Amino acid sequence: MSNPTNNPATIYAAGALSRNPATDELIATYPYQTPAEVEATLNANAAAFLQWRDTPMAERVAAYRRLAATLRDRSETLASIITAEMGKTIGAARAEVEKSATTIEWIAEHGPSILADEPVPVDGDDEVYVSYLPIGTILGVMPWNLPIWQVIRASGPTMFSGNGFLLKHAPNVMGAAYALQEVYEAAGFPKGLFANINADNETVAGVIADPRVAAVTLTGSMRAGAAVASAAAKALKKSLLELGGSDAFIVLADANIDLAVEAGITARFGNSGQVCLAAKRFILEQPIAEEFTRKFVEAAKRLTVGNPLDPSIAMGPMARSDLRDELHRQVEQTIAQGATLLLGGHKVDRAGNFYAPTVLANVAPGMTAFEQETFGPVAAITVADDVEHAIALANASDYGLGGSLWTADTARAQRIARRLETGGVFINGFSASNARIPVGGVKKSGYGRELSHFGLREFTNAQAAWTKFIA
Repeated sequence: MSNPTNNPATIYAAGALSRNPATDELIATYPYQTPAEVEATLNANAAAFLQWRDTPMAERVAAYRRLAATLRDRSETLASIITAEMGKTIGAARAEVEKSATTIEWIAEHGPSILADEPVPVDGDDEVYVSYLPIGTILGVMPWNLPIWQVIRASGPTMFSGNGFLLKHAPNVMGAAYALQEVYEAAGFPKGLFANINADNETVAGVIADPRVAAVTLTGSMRAGAAVASAAAKALKKSLLELGGSDAFIVLADANIDLAVEAGITARFGNSGQVCLAAKRFILEQPIAEEFTRKFVEAAKRLTVGNPLDPSIAMGPMARSDLRDELHRQVEQTIAQGATLLLGGHKVDRAGNFYAPTVLANVAPGMTAFEQETFGPVAAITVADDVEHAIALANASDYGLGGSLWTADTARAQRIARRLETGGVFINGFSASNARIPVGGVKKSGYGRELSHFGLREFTNAQAAWTKFIA
């Protein structure tokens, strides 16, 4: 592993760079690993996997309980790294670490029963069972927006199943990547079982093809997903993709408007709007559209934007300047296409990558903010004629990750939910993730599932053992 340097003169082209998005100050540079270092990482990981796959379940459980404790012991350090590297408010950063620890504890408690041999009834005296066996090392290509949680979400279930894990993290959060590697090592996992690959795309493609890597999981853009899936398919390896979304937040005429507005503000502007599972398209049934819009804009105006280390601040900066510039382009393009700007729509005039909370009305299919994922603090409002129109608008997207549905009639909501083309539907709530519940998408939001029993079994060999007893 190459050690980071705080020397701003270090050549960025040779590695990854971490910069504070609230101040634009350089934090560190992380030179790419040499081919020899990558090879050593693969060898160490392969050796650690052979040790870990045969580790008794009770010892895995104990290791996971130590992992949860270590995450909590280092919570302030990890939260500070999250805030410094990607701009999340410090309170949200602490919550991210706690959520990670809670998920690891859930896996420790429920993982053994989920992975236990599963008997299969058959005719006669034969005995059949299915075993969920590890398949090897999994490469995780992870995003920057939840730099601790996303990695735990991927590595936690995968490693508990007996696999190894190699992390290719986003280049702007390499501090979080190396801090997590230290957390796993401090918790007593075999050295090298969880390890970072800090390298360019060409090297990562070689890692995917390497016979010591069994499969790959990616959370990121459609473009990155297509590249990784293609590389995995070429090597005849399994892949899991979570490629973001443009979640619909549907509010029907009988909904509790005040609660829907409160939830909508959190669902859209939390983490400065930089969440895959986040409300992005607000689809309002016509009778309540005016009231919801008025209250939503009033609430958005009250959001404070500033130093993410200040506990009173609601929104920090966006993670990178190029991401802010792209979001601003999407906003301006949508306005040019006929949408109405109700709030914001501009970069905040201060150091850092701040963008004002923004609300666009009269957004229609075909417009940029309706068709594309807006990965930042921008809410797009569309009015539906009726329930059927709302369903059609929600489904009129290339994405299918999550969505929210607000109505007083929960029985009707559950019927509607089955017609929404998404991996998850949240009735009278907003998109979230929980260790007990699978997360993943359909359409261009990807395939495969993380968390719950699906995640624990996703990268296993479901081996059927059929015994015929001979007299």
